[in-house]
Formats: sequence, C-alpha cells, structure tokens
Amino acid sequence: MSTGHSELHTKHEQITKYIESLPVGTKLSVRQIAQDLDVSEGTAYRAIKEAENIGLVSTKRRIGTIRMEKKEEPVIDKLTFEEIVNVVEGVVLGGSTGIHKSLNKFVIGAMQLEAMLKYIEAGNLLIVGNRVQAHMCALGQGAGVLITGGFDTTPEVKELADELHLPIIGSSFDTFTVATMINRAMEDRLIKKKILMVGDIMRKDSPIYSLEGTDTVKDMQKLAEKTMHTRYPVIDGKRVPIGMITTKDIVGAKPSQLISSLMTPNPLMINLKTSVASAGHMMVWEGIELLPVIDNERKMIGVISRKDVMKAMQHMQQQPQNAETFEVQIYAGIDEVRDAEGRLFFRGAITPQMTNFEGLVSEGVLTTIMIRAAYRTVKEHKKGDLILDSSSSYFLIPLQMDEVFEIVPTIVEMTRRFCKIDMEITANGARVARSMFTARIL
Repeated sequence: MSTGHSELHTKHEQITKYIESLPVGTKLSVRQIAQDLDVSEGTAYRAIKEAENIGLVSTKRRIGTIRMEKKEEPVIDKLTFEEIVNVVEGVVLGGSTGIHKSLNKFVIGAMQLEAMLKYIEAGNLLIVGNRVQAHMCALGQGAGVLITGGFDTTPEVKELADELHLPIIGSSFDTFTVATMINRAMEDRLIKKKILMVGDIMRKDSPIYSLEGTDTVKDMQKLAEKTMHTRYPVIDGKRVPIGMITTKDIVGAKPSQLISSLMTPNPLMINLKTSVASAGHMMVWEGIELLPVIDNERKMIGVISRKDVMKAMQHMQQQPQNAETFEVQIYAGIDEVRDAEGRLFFRGAITPQMTNFEGLVSEGVLTTIMIRAAYRTVKEHKKGDLILDSSSSYFLIPLQMDEVFEIVPTIVEMTRRFCKIDMEITANGARVARSMFTARIL
C-alpha cells in the first residue's frame, strides 16, 4: 500500500544526494536532472524545490538555479553585508573578510563630510557616491561602505577595508534606488518575522505517539488506553509517515489485523517552515485533525493538532502589525462606519496607488478591499479566520482617483463553519460593483 510513497521518497533522497555532490556554483535545471537520474521532470522539480527549502540551491533572477553552500539560518531581523550585496546586485571591492557581519543602520551620505561624520557609528553602512574621503572616514569609524553609481575607490581605501575587516560594496544603481531596495529588504524581513511558522508552535516537551504499519489493532488499542488519543500517524522503519489511523478505523477489526490494512495511506505532511495559517487552511479544507511534521529527510519529528493551530491563529490576530503587506496597505485607508441601526459598512476613497495604467480603479484592488471587508464582517459574528471558497464579481461603473465609495455587506447565510456574504460597492448613489463570496470559517 505504501510502495509508491517509498519509491518517491527514495527518488527524492537520490536527487538530494546528487545535488549535494555537485560543486558550489554549479547551475542546475529540471530537464538535466531528469535526464541524468532517469526520473520524471515533475519529480526533479519537486526535489529541487525541497533542496531550495533546505538551502542546498538558490534560484536567482536572470541566472537560474545554482548549487550553493548550505548556511545556518540567519537571525531574521538583522541584515548582513553579504545580504546587502545580493539586494543591490553589487560586488565586494574590499574588506571581504567582514562580509558576514550584521549592520544595524544605514546612513545616506548626501551632506558635507563634517555633518556626515556625526551620524556614522560602528556597525553602520554608509551609502555614498565617489567621495573617497568619506569612504576613508566611514571605515575609520567602524562602518562599512556602499559606493553607488558604479564608481570604484582607491587602493588605499581597499587596503584599509581589508585591514579593518569592513566591507566596501559597489553597486551600479544610484543612491536613491539603493536605499529603496534596502528598505524593501528590511520591510520583507519584518513581514517574515511576524509570520508564525509550525516550528514556532510545535511542542517539543511532549512525547510523540505513533504506530508502525506492522503493528496490530491490539497494539493500537493498548496505545489508545495509555494516551487517551483517538488518532495516530503511521510510520515505516525509517520514521517516514505512510498513513493516518483513528479509533473509528479499527471498529469491528480483528485484534491481529495489521494497521497498514486499515490506515488511510499517503498522509498530508508539513515541515517546520510551513506557516501556521497554511497548516490551518489545509486542516479545514481536508477535514483533518492531525498533521505529521517532517524534517528535511521526510522523517517525522512531531505532530500538530487542529487545536494547536487554532490557538496560535487566535494569538496572531491579537498581535500588532510590525510591517505592512500590500494587502494591508490597500485596506489601510478604509474606514469602518455604522448606520443609524448600528450595522457595519465601510467607506474609502480611490488613491493613485489603487488605479491601473488608464487612471481608473484596478478591479483587483476592489476585489481585495471587498474580501478584507468580508473578513471584518464575519468577525462581527464569529471568532475566527476565513478560507475563501469562491467569489463572483461584477464591475459595473469604473471609479476614478479621489472618488469616495462605500461597501455594504449583507450576510446571506452563516453557520458554524460556513458563510455566504453579498458585498456591494456604491459611489455617488450608483452601484459600482457587486460580489458574492462563499467561505469556510476557521
């Protein structure tokens, strides 16, 4: 029953070992791996993605997928000089031995040298053009230097950088573009930091209960009496999950019957880097209560229950925003208003960022706003998040910049786990758009 799963597992191991054997810097392709190892391109693609998740390869724009040196996971809220090099597509001109150091702040050198020195401290990064004296002074104060505009610096400056182990980075972009790129990288870091991962909530202080496919119904009954649990992952001899089994599955079965003949095979699995929200959506969508957590070798290292996920997601909703995704930025200008009877509706104005190349409101932006308004409407009645099942939208009149609009929600149907909401957008007394959403409630 688990032969196909084992074969796939073996192929993934084979491709991973093959990638590990390649020299750092080797360029990879799905087609080439499929040909070299005699596997399907689909299997090769999935294996390369897994290799990317564990840091064996990296896919870079305009270059492709490259074998890279596997590094320890960096501290997420601190950028290193090496990461700055990647962000600005730069080159290291000097001080390469300090490239792994973290930076705590960057300073734009758009002022007189005397004034600039007041702002530069150890651990900073000075962003400046071809001002050699500024390069020298920044290094002397313990800061790295990023030279913009494609300029170089003098051999004396490079020699000092090597001596102090402080990197000098060159970039062909101008100062404003470089500062924008670094700001975006730091914003992305903050967004990633606030996303809760399975590894953040998986309990490491409690035992992991599981069964093997060769165990019997009698073995499961003993385990259920001991733990009082009703469902267990089923693993093979290498601790790879091959199925799930519940106490309902063994009702009426003989005590000597093997678990492998009663389990549900090919279980869904997650890893430590799966987001909690993704795990929750998977559980609700598939109607399951327990997910095995696997490591990079697909061995089970723990389990996550639906209760764990729901508790974590409730905690996430109470946390303040540290950084804003595009969706949060789009919805930020929408006000929540109540009519004379206390019913909730929403009001906003079309900003330039909401428009398309024609200067009219983007239909995608309007859909995003309606979805966020639907989420907020449900929270009036239920504690929980939504998984959108489907939506049907109609756009009747285009909106222009600065026009004020209102979103009026109507709950058509709501049960404990399901809702249907009608959303209508009006402006200047006319109907602009209408959408019907169906969603599941976490």
